Amino acid sequence: MDTPRQEDAPACPAYLISAPSSGQGKTLVTAALARRHRNAGRKVRVFKVGPDFLDPMVLEVASGAPVHQLDLFMCGEAQCRALLHEAAREADLILVEGAMGLFDGDPSAADLAERFGFPVLAVVDGSAMAQTFGALVHGLATYRPGLEVHAVIANRVGSARHAELLEQGVPASVKWLGTFPREAGVTLPERHLGLVQAAEVADLGARLDRAASLLSDAVLDLPPPVSFPAPEVPEESPNLAGLRIAIARDEAFAFIYHANLRWLERAGAQLAFFSPLHDARLPDCEAIWLPGGYPELHLQTLAANAPMLEAIRAHHAADRPILAECGGMLYACASLTDVEGYRADLLGLLEGHAAMQRRFAALGMQHIALPGGTLRGHTFHYSRLETGLVPEARASTPDGRDGEALYRVGSLTASYMHGYFPSAPEAAARFFVQASTSD
Repeated sequence: MDTPRQEDAPACPAYLISAPSSGQGKTLVTAALARRHRNAGRKVRVFKVGPDFLDPMVLEVASGAPVHQLDLFMCGEAQCRALLHEAAREADLILVEGAMGLFDGDPSAADLAERFGFPVLAVVDGSAMAQTFGALVHGLATYRPGLEVHAVIANRVGSARHAELLEQGVPASVKWLGTFPREAGVTLPERHLGLVQAAEVADLGARLDRAASLLSDAVLDLPPPVSFPAPEVPEESPNLAGLRIAIARDEAFAFIYHANLRWLERAGAQLAFFSPLHDARLPDCEAIWLPGGYPELHLQTLAANAPMLEAIRAHHAADRPILAECGGMLYACASLTDVEGYRADLLGLLEGHAAMQRRFAALGMQHIALPGGTLRGHTFHYSRLETGLVPEARASTPDGRDGEALYRVGSLTASYMHGYFPSAPEAAARFFVQASTSD
């Protein structure tokens, strides 16, 4: 099963898995494919187009390996190339799950596929179609010359006869990889930010094994190999040797890019994880990172953990750095109100009150100019912050509209924006070192 490799440009069978739109079932089919190949003894590496945190959690369980984001804006081409080069040297199969529809966004999943030479596997919801399915596949395959739509899987298919009708119109140039049926027992539960976190789905492994078994044997045929040369410019890593960073990670705080952790470790930082929900004290550390997550779902427990609240306040009072992103920023506020109207007092490091709402408040890629470079990332939240603080900086969207504010309160840096650290190494390093050592 191993694919021949060349050290400078290893080749590996690969698919970019996309669809006509969101909601077609890409994540479940991608997870089922990864699990099917893994169960067949192959080493599978999976990536996710865009900044998503939740889909990668499921894909990690399916594949048994960390899942990184690929995005031409947020990560940049060189970082994407480095991640793919590394994966191709060790994997038997690379799967990349797209975001939204194949041609949606700028850059789109199609842009990524074309840039790196991925054949596309289309996942199309056939539940309300028959022969028109073929016309839709034909459109995907011919819309952009130079982009190869190599294969298709029909999702949410009701019967063998339904499958026959769907297959009839598929162009001869597109490989039919069969169907994925409608079956309630394998669907993935969701909440307001997307899928429920993988760790909260007790039977996720069994669901994925069942989903893998529902795929046609045709999916075990490997796609064409793609060559992934190394980037010309190596990744930058500032010197954070010996710096101890405590990172919140539990049911309330889990939105962390693997690339950020790896970047910190390569820079020499020592990482220790703690739970604001369950722990009474911080690990020994010089800096704290409070990432995004779901603090609104755990308000009572967070507010009741007085020893942890006091430990973080004491860390801030000692002028030691804290980075608070999105959900971490909500935790840093004076108080937070959930959608049911329950209000709890929290850290109080950031003047102001945050409240959850039922419609999202912001969504999309952003970048922010900071000392040390321009950091790229994204925002996605359902809360609103009311504060009298004046932002130290403000992000902007790729098309120039105003984005999220960044606040500084003593040693605290807080924003709704989730930063992708490798995009601006020097700027990211400054989040974790005292001002006197970062000038």
